[in-house]
This record gives sequence, C-alpha cells and structure tokens, in this order.
Amino acid sequence: MSTTTTVDRAFEAALYADTDATLDAGASLLAADPAADAELARRGEEFVTTAWRRGWQPADLVRIVRRELDDTHIRLVSALILAQAPRHPSPGPRWAAQLGELDGAEAPRTDRFSYATAVLELYRLLLRLPAIEPVEPLEPPAGRAAPRDSDSRMLARIRALLAKAEATGFPQEAEALSAKAQELMTRHSIDEALLASRAPGKDAPGACRIGVDPPYETAKAVLLDAVAGANRCRAVWNDSLGFSTVVGFEPDLEAVELLYTSLLVQATAAMTKAEAAQRAGGRKRTKTFRQSFLAAYAHRIGDRLADVAQGQATQAEGELLPVLAARDVAVADHLEQMFPETVTTRLRGVSDAAGWEQGAAAADRAQVRGRRPIP
Repeated sequence: MSTTTTVDRAFEAALYADTDATLDAGASLLAADPAADAELARRGEEFVTTAWRRGWQPADLVRIVRRELDDTHIRLVSALILAQAPRHPSPGPRWAAQLGELDGAEAPRTDRFSYATAVLELYRLLLRLPAIEPVEPLEPPAGRAAPRDSDSRMLARIRALLAKAEATGFPQEAEALSAKAQELMTRHSIDEALLASRAPGKDAPGACRIGVDPPYETAKAVLLDAVAGANRCRAVWNDSLGFSTVVGFEPDLEAVELLYTSLLVQATAAMTKAEAAQRAGGRKRTKTFRQSFLAAYAHRIGDRLADVAQGQATQAEGELLPVLAARDVAVADHLEQMFPETVTTRLRGVSDAAGWEQGAAAADRAQVRGRRPIP
C-alpha cells in the first residue's frame, strides 16, 4: 500500500465524521505506516494554504485551535505554518509579526497512535474552517513605505505609558496613564492624516483582526468597540469565531491594538480588586458581578477616551476637519464593502448593580483633563 493511499484512507475514515470510532480508525491506519508521515505533513501544509485563501492569518489559526483544542494541537499547527511560510511571502508587517510570535517547538511525540489522533483532530478543524473576510492582500504590496523614525519613537512612548499603567497598583494612576496614551495616539493619528493628505498617492483604510477570548467575551467585545470608536475605527465582532475585525487607517489600527490589550489587563486587575472588597464585605464572587463590571467599564471608558480624542482634534484648525471627515467616510465605506450585512447584539447578564457601579467607578477615576505632563 502506498503512503498516499494510507493517508487517503485515514482521511476518509476520520475527517468527514465526528465520532471517536472513525477518528480511532484513521489514527490506527497512520500509526501502522510510519512511511506515511511525510505525506501527512504535506497534506497539513495544504490545509494551511487553503486557510490563507479563505482569509485566515497565522494568528487566527492559532487562536481558533486554542479555542477548540489544546496545547499539543497549537504546537502542531504552529509547526505547519512555519514549514509552509517559506513558500508564502508575508503580505504585510502584521503577517510577518504573527509568524515571529509562533512557538517553533514541536509537539511532544508519545506513541504513534496518540500523535496520529492529534494530527487528525487538527486536520478535522482546519478542513471545516469557513471563509472569512480577508484583511491583508495575499501578495505583498509594491512600494510600501518604511516606518519613519518618528513613528517608532511615538509608538515606543505609547507602549511605555501603557506598560506603566499595567504595572502600577493604583487604579487612578493606571487610568491617567492610559488617557495620556490616548492623547498621544490621537495626536499621532492627526499628524499622519495631515501628512497623507499632502502626499501624492492613495491613502486607504485597512483592517486587522483582534482576538476576543472568553470568559465574558461580549463585554470584552464592547470594550474593543469603544476603543475602536475613540480612535476613528469601526469594529465588527464575530462571536462564533472569537475575534473582532477592526477597520481603520494604519496608525489608528495600531492604537486600537495597543490600547485594547492594555485596558483589558487594567480592567481585569481593577475587577479583581473590587471583588476582593466585595468578599471582605461578606458577598461571594459571582459571574454577573464580573460581567456587569466589565460592561460598565467598557461603556464609561469609551466615553472618556472619546472625550480625550475629541479634545485633541478640536485643538487643530484649518485643513484638519475636512481630512478627518474624509477619513471617516473612507472607513465607513470600507466597512460596508467588507461587511454588507451586520446585526446588533444585546449584552446579556448585566444585572448586578454593585458590579456596574464598581466598573463605572473604575473608569471614572481616569484623569482625562488638566493633568500635569507625564515625565
């Protein structure tokens, strides 16, 4: 029997049904034929290539595998992506960065049957991935400008502020630092918008995907939407696949990625502290408290970040307002092209008054006006 025949028979037995019996049958065929390993790996790379054609990116595959399977499968899919990467040029900086974050360690090999079972479980998942909206072209764009030194310095300052916000044990300081980071982000975005409006060539919005992980993913998606709105972006949440697609111009997309990640860390820290106070008062920790806390935090911090951004925008005069208005239209048009049909969703489980009050208070402590400059 050829190795190709072995893999075909294993796939026929295991990939098109959901029972453990068919999975065991396919794994037994592969375990009994060590010569089929190379062909099995080649087929895995084909599944990865198909995922790229369906709009997926490296981080997306790792995220969905983490969501549905376990660490062994994450290592398997990472190895497949890295093996396939030399034959698929990175279409953009985000793609290249995602490859750089992959764990290159191979999955631990136990017995052949267990290994084959894990591979088939992974391939089952990859085979059934739906097509999603592409956020980066499959071919590298020609003539992409290299980042300027000023961009790198600004992003370094923003990252430093957010790192301090995450590290401090004082909520007021954390939120003041986050507000300062939002000011810098807005200023950077305005500078980039004016520069692009004066330069020849087409300046167009793009998109990126940001993972929204359980638990309380609906509240986290609301927080991401609030951060996106404050940075002149739009977010569309895919609850079944666990990510939001954020549409906007490049500097604003970077701002959303940085600030959302940091605020999520800070919100979790503030929630943990609030829960400790609740428990000290004799109340048990509840799911509704946490859901309500995060929902209130997202709602209030969104308003305050938007105030910071608006304050920066209104300080500028002259050609800025038409430029920003044109960018808003371009983002809305790009969103409509990517997602011609969207629906709104309700945030359920927000019924804990104490959780809501504590979450709103955590967001209200941000000093968004009249602060002395951060050294």
